[in-house]
Amino acid sequence: MGQNFSTLTFTDSVKAAQTRYGARENWDGEENEPDRFYLTQREIPFIQSTDGFYMATVGENGWPYMQFRGGPNGFLKILDPRTLGYADFRGNKQYISTGNIASQKKAMLFLMDYPNRQRLKIWTMATITDVADDPALAKKLVMPDYRGKVERLVVLTIQAYDWNCPQHITPRYTEKAIIEKFGNGNSLPS
Repeated sequence: MGQNFSTLTFTDSVKAAQTRYGARENWDGEENEPDRFYLTQREIPFIQSTDGFYMATVGENGWPYMQFRGGPNGFLKILDPRTLGYADFRGNKQYISTGNIASQKKAMLFLMDYPNRQRLKIWTMATITDVADDPALAKKLVMPDYRGKVERLVVLTIQAYDWNCPQHITPRYTEKAIIEKFGNGNSLPS
């Protein structure tokens, strides 16, 4: 069952820090907010347009690990309002995220939209399936026209999510976005 993100994040030590730094009163009502574990019309197009995200997992030793996952726009699929999935492409062959998920089952996604200064954090329970073991799931997640070699399928059950404020996000643009806006570079502002 999903829950409000504050249930996962506002531990006793976090509440103590909020109190110490004068921010606790800002969050008192947050713990009574509606649960955020079903995607809405705000999250769905944001997720569907992403071409990458950061994923954190935790190993058996208690240490966090952060890894970037990228692919074509829309490679992170919405399977239903509580479930995401993606085809995991061959990378550096360390398999740290894969091992951590197999062991601890928890993963957190951090999705950024730099041009629009938006970020979405998603807490999940994750499972990994070999492509050959679930052809129906593979059909939903694999993007046949993408050149990356798919090694496995990752399914993420949303436990909570939260939008962050844009205050300190520096806008950044892809080469494609710059070309779309300014052409081939001849008219770039100086």
